Amino acid sequence: MPCSIVLYRSAVLHGYANLVTDDDEKLWVTHLITDSLVPNRWDNCRTPPTKAELQGTSISGGLLFASGLFEGSGFHSSRKVIDVSGDGPNNMGVPVLDARSLVLRRGITIKTICSFLGTSNSTYRSYTRAFALGGNHALFSRKPRIKKCDDEVLKSEIFRVLHQPPSNYGINRTSWTMPLLRKVLSENGSPVCPDVIRSITWAAKYRWRKARVVLTSTDPTYSEKLDRIHSILSGLKSDEVFFSIDEYGPFAVKMYGGRKLVASGEQHVVPQWQTSRGSLIITAAIELSTNQITHFYSNKKNTDEMVKIMEVLISNYAERRKIYLSWDAASWHISKLLNRRIEEHNNSVAISGGVVVETAPLPSGAQFLNVIESVFSGMSRAIIHNSNYPSLGDAKAAIDRHFKDRNSHFQTHPQKAGKKIWGKEPEPATFSDSSNCKDPRYR
Repeated sequence: MPCSIVLYRSAVLHGYANLVTDDDEKLWVTHLITDSLVPNRWDNCRTPPTKAELQGTSISGGLLFASGLFEGSGFHSSRKVIDVSGDGPNNMGVPVLDARSLVLRRGITIKTICSFLGTSNSTYRSYTRAFALGGNHALFSRKPRIKKCDDEVLKSEIFRVLHQPPSNYGINRTSWTMPLLRKVLSENGSPVCPDVIRSITWAAKYRWRKARVVLTSTDPTYSEKLDRIHSILSGLKSDEVFFSIDEYGPFAVKMYGGRKLVASGEQHVVPQWQTSRGSLIITAAIELSTNQITHFYSNKKNTDEMVKIMEVLISNYAERRKIYLSWDAASWHISKLLNRRIEEHNNSVAISGGVVVETAPLPSGAQFLNVIESVFSGMSRAIIHNSNYPSLGDAKAAIDRHFKDRNSHFQTHPQKAGKKIWGKEPEPATFSDSSNCKDPRYR
């Protein structure tokens, strides 16, 4: 293939390029470029070039042309080297291996930049692209490494799968194993190695094969219940509200340990045996639209307390048309007495008007999806751990103030801003099937 050697100067042009797709325009552009390099070269060539010639690459032609330059150069040396720095297929001219053999027989060494630097072709191309785009700064600047275990999308996908029983994916097991989890993630378009899965679950404060920390729900209707909650929340109207409800406790009012700042040589000590100053059970509900907490103190966990929280919410949100109550599968949350009381209330509303009550229960064994659990964990970390309240009243006052300050904060700032007060809650106060609202360390 005929070749030309060109001496040229380079320039950097700033602007917007357009792809040339018209064949006539391509020939016109090629004509201009050719004649600007070598005057009248276009008229002295076979024109127009064929489509194959325009798209062709001849590495063999370049080798043969370069080897011929040595003979007429007028220089003599002990070593002759052709440095091939281009890439692309050899789809024109003689086979590249034949040209290579001929060049080597002439005593010429063929050397590539990649073999000299000990890098791959892909690395070489990435370096040249970086230099072309940003010069020396782009080529030598340190690139921040993004760890796969910090990928929020991957985290959500892992916990979304872990929260479901394996049977949802056609697997005849009651619990997950690492190979099965990796297989399902890969099939869902998220291939990941075991070390990344361990890093993500470890960072979320969960451990494998630990019976008291449940990551997987065994509810056979898990998907149906989850889809219903998503459907309610996605279509929630302005005259409707959705509550996540649960209880915290019972817990004793006494001295509690925890992490705290101490002086050198000082040891924070908590007596193993203490006299309780009383015990508390907090029944609370969080309204997901406004992030407001409603709470009171209970003597027991039973159906009567669920009826009470329902009546309090009906009274506090009397201007709404409907309220949704969502809770876990504890026996007093799904009792016949509670369902009968809700049915009686709705029958009364149908006659005289009022707020309609509808339940949206969570899957059984899925406390980690209950948004109020995250609020309880944040409260425990803030005012229960490292506490030593002198009386039951002092503990209640601290809890009341915590929820009052929290409600005021979210009335003023509807979206979370900073970590001044509420940054210790492990999850945002929004419903998600990948949430881990129940922090095992602060319960």
